[in-house]
Amino acid sequence: MRKYLLILFFVLPGIILAQQNNTETVPVTGKIVEEESNLPLVYATVSFIDDKGKVVAGGISDENGNYNIEVPKGIYTIQYDFISYKSVKLIEQRIFEPTNLPLVKKTLDATSLDEVVVRAETTEVQIRLDKKIYNVGKDLTTSGATISDALSNIPSVTVDVDGTVNLRGNENVRILINGKPSTIAGYGDADALKQLPAEAIDRIEVITSPSARYDAEGTAGILNIILKKEKTLGLNASVMTSVGVPLNTGISGNVNLRTDKFNVFNSMGYRYRNRPGGGTFENRFFSPNIVNPLVIEDREYDRLNKGFNINLGIEYFINDKSSVTASGFYRKGKDDDEITNVTNEFDPSDILAISRDRIEFEKEDGDNLQLSLNYVNNFNTDGHKLTADFQYGIDEETNTSLIEEMNTFPIMEQLPSEEITSIEDGNDYLAQVDYVLPIGENAQFEAGYRGTFRKTTTDYTLRDEIGTSGIFVRNDSLSNIFTYEENTNALYSQYGNKFGAFSFLLGLRMENTVLIGDVTGEDLNTDNDDEFTINFDKDYLNLFPTVNLVFELNEYENITFGYNRRINRPRHWYINPFPSRSSEANIFQGNPNLDPAFADAYDLGYLKRWGKLTLTTSVYYQYETDAFARIQEDTGELTSNGIPIIRSLPINLSTNQRYGFEAGILYNPKKWLRLNSSFNFYKFESEGEFNNVDYGTEDTSWFARFSSKVTLPANFEWQTNMFYRGPRNTAQTEYKGIFSMNLALSKDIMNDNGTITFNVSDLLNSRKRRSLTETETFLSDTEFQWRERQITLSFTYRFNQKKQRERGQRNGGNDDDMDFQG
Repeated sequence: MRKYLLILFFVLPGIILAQQNNTETVPVTGKIVEEESNLPLVYATVSFIDDKGKVVAGGISDENGNYNIEVPKGIYTIQYDFISYKSVKLIEQRIFEPTNLPLVKKTLDATSLDEVVVRAETTEVQIRLDKKIYNVGKDLTTSGATISDALSNIPSVTVDVDGTVNLRGNENVRILINGKPSTIAGYGDADALKQLPAEAIDRIEVITSPSARYDAEGTAGILNIILKKEKTLGLNASVMTSVGVPLNTGISGNVNLRTDKFNVFNSMGYRYRNRPGGGTFENRFFSPNIVNPLVIEDREYDRLNKGFNINLGIEYFINDKSSVTASGFYRKGKDDDEITNVTNEFDPSDILAISRDRIEFEKEDGDNLQLSLNYVNNFNTDGHKLTADFQYGIDEETNTSLIEEMNTFPIMEQLPSEEITSIEDGNDYLAQVDYVLPIGENAQFEAGYRGTFRKTTTDYTLRDEIGTSGIFVRNDSLSNIFTYEENTNALYSQYGNKFGAFSFLLGLRMENTVLIGDVTGEDLNTDNDDEFTINFDKDYLNLFPTVNLVFELNEYENITFGYNRRINRPRHWYINPFPSRSSEANIFQGNPNLDPAFADAYDLGYLKRWGKLTLTTSVYYQYETDAFARIQEDTGELTSNGIPIIRSLPINLSTNQRYGFEAGILYNPKKWLRLNSSFNFYKFESEGEFNNVDYGTEDTSWFARFSSKVTLPANFEWQTNMFYRGPRNTAQTEYKGIFSMNLALSKDIMNDNGTITFNVSDLLNSRKRRSLTETETFLSDTEFQWRERQITLSFTYRFNQKKQRERGQRNGGNDDDMDFQG
């Protein structure tokens, strides 16, 4: 059956093309730029109007401002439109042969100048066939912040207190850098996103209905982070410094030199940050055999992070149609953390029986290197293109911990210590080829291949102290080496076309994935892990169809529909069977029996613009099989001090259904006031069991954000961001709502070349996760705060990068998809 589906899909575009109209047409080409900056206007519309006022043909300009449109022979009025710019018309143009029209220069419409300023300085949304693009713009609250902070300001996206990124309330999201999986983002690792500066971002693409061009990974969808790369001729640069409380300093900069043949770009940064946090964990055990049934743990985190990153690249223009780009990214991080855990045990009468201190001194050194090579060949100016990419990455991380423990009540007693060393080495390769073939006026065919090959080795060594002698011996029953390989080969094809107001993009992707896990050790004790298959070798071949439709009701209103099938593969830390400990009695253990989860997702969207008000809405539904869920269970084991050990474990549920509605509003009532808000409501239902325990549940939750930006006299600007995530439940745990507020104030100085910004992140110090977990054997009440309130003062200076340039470039950037801008 799969064979016939593949044959049908790859033959179908040819059948469609054969049926197309044979009306005699001629190509009309030209270019559209902004008069003030002479920069190209991207996605400006070109309409050919006959003597009856009917639009006979039309199209849009590409990323270089060029257009190439097939037009029936005749005499037309040609109209050029771009929102907030004056309309331009060429009267009585005789089109009877291939024609290259003169350069069109568009000027701003003074009546809509307020809107242009807003678009240059706040998040702008563009609607495409398969994604929404948010040009982050001048978000004051992310000055001196990280990519993780910037993501938390994007509609549909939430970032948990520990840095976990969620899309529409679902953490199974794929994070890409410049359209590819990358060591830069740590393959979705929350810690990696906290180490990269937000200033490096050009735009963020929220892809809830990915086309076949993208990886099928991530059942929630994809977040594609596009990094900055200047396109303007000449030399330009900027530098930013920041200082904050708790101690937080940093400096970052970028420089770009572009000539007719070369584009050299470089960015680098250094950060020194202290990130204090803490939490309380209260566990009550119901077993009558427990001497002290109430255990309360108070943790304090004192984290010191130092990091350096550099990105250097050069683009060489072979000719006016092709180029090759080579780039390298390097990041080095060094963490020195001290985690203090004070444990108090209470007897059945809630009287303090034992008090114990546990201090963990943790050092982490990490190095990441990524080398990339890209080739682009534009066969012509109408989008006929071939691109090829190769990427190689290395990441090395060494984590050492010394854990000291002592009883402080009723007697002072030093307890044996532990030394833990974890060395993780990974390397990955990516090879990709994409071919795009425009057909006729509006159709486009695309096909390609992507191969990703990643291998990670984790060498975990535990050494126990003999008494309190200071002599440590290797614990061979827990020390191990875990090797994980994930190799994916993918082929895809897609075809899109536009008939009047209706556009579609149909695609099919085939992926073959091999997952290999191998554990070695001198004396591994797996007696308690009979439910696990320690070593595994899994092979999957799957098809992933995609459908994306757009119907334009008018120039300012459209309806979109998307369907796609997705996969969620377990990451290596989810399947490593050996436990990691946040404390002696709380452990996380991977599950090597985890299988990939599969989801079918549907999305119906609506966009409407009224002058200075833009509304986006969406209704979505997802049905997922073998969905991941993290559960907690009593292992039945006790620590050396008699405390029950609670294990967190990822499992496959049988099904998970998710329904939701989201809406966003951009409203700019005055030149000095800009408002942005969004709301997301969802319901989920899950079914499944593990170890004879039913983990089926259903719940509803919601989250909302609001942002306002006010321009004050004397070039001051004030921005307020508020976010609230409503209460939510899983099969075992109830999470309370979370509210946070960020404030920022900025002033432009030095002829707009410099900007001073003062911001406060989490003004009320309320960004805390509070949860209650209940099972048959224990009750756990927790409160956790990853990072305390942060105050930052930053200064940015631009060399030949005046802010006015932002307006002309707001739609810049290469994007090879068949696009539609709503």
